[in-house]
Amino acid sequence: MKEQHYFYTPEPQSMQLPPDEAAHAVRVLRLQTGDEIFLMDGRGTFYRASIAEATKKSCTYRIDDTMPQVPAWNGHLHLAMGPTKNLDRTEWLAEKATEVGIDELTFLDCRWSERRIVKPERIERILVAAMKQSRKAWLPQLNAMTPFLAFINRKFDGQKFICHCHEDNLPLLRNQLRPDTDAVVMIGPEGDFSPEEVRAAEAAGFMSVSLGRSRLRTETAALVAAVMMQNR
Repeated sequence: MKEQHYFYTPEPQSMQLPPDEAAHAVRVLRLQTGDEIFLMDGRGTFYRASIAEATKKSCTYRIDDTMPQVPAWNGHLHLAMGPTKNLDRTEWLAEKATEVGIDELTFLDCRWSERRIVKPERIERILVAAMKQSRKAWLPQLNAMTPFLAFINRKFDGQKFICHCHEDNLPLLRNQLRPDTDAVVMIGPEGDFSPEEVRAAEAAGFMSVSLGRSRLRTETAALVAAVMMQNR
């Protein structure tokens, strides 16, 4: 079976691959005029295209077919987490959550956060690579680091949850998620949310929930939450 090559092109009607994608197509994959490629705009549509001209500096194409995709999940899925001290684990979560499928990712600046700076440019590249690798038609929206209180006071449609370990016998997230409904789930940093943050979130309409009996690392908890949102 002939290998299919996918490229992220946020403006497909430009008829030209972005510079980094063009370099990969021409210098790495050594694609040539007439070769078939597939484009993804990150907003729900794939395109089948043919290379019109490939040079060392650019790669132009013509669109042969437009292929709108059907969402694999219902509702807007928003994951928010305190980034880990070890940035590699945060990047791992960004990659895996994209592969599973979410719509929005926010990093939270919490009281007990050990990391308060995340470079969005690097995370964005990871999201794009994961979208291409997993053949997702939608690129998650990446938000800048957001203070906890500012986040919980935003307006959200649908269900709102905060996962924490301060109480026993909390309802399980998987049992509270409703099908076909927007959902936002917050995961705390290493050390969890502070009790004051939990109370503030509950006052803002967030429901306290548990992910189960196992005590999970921050990035693992965030991935489990993403999977639960997907499989409600």
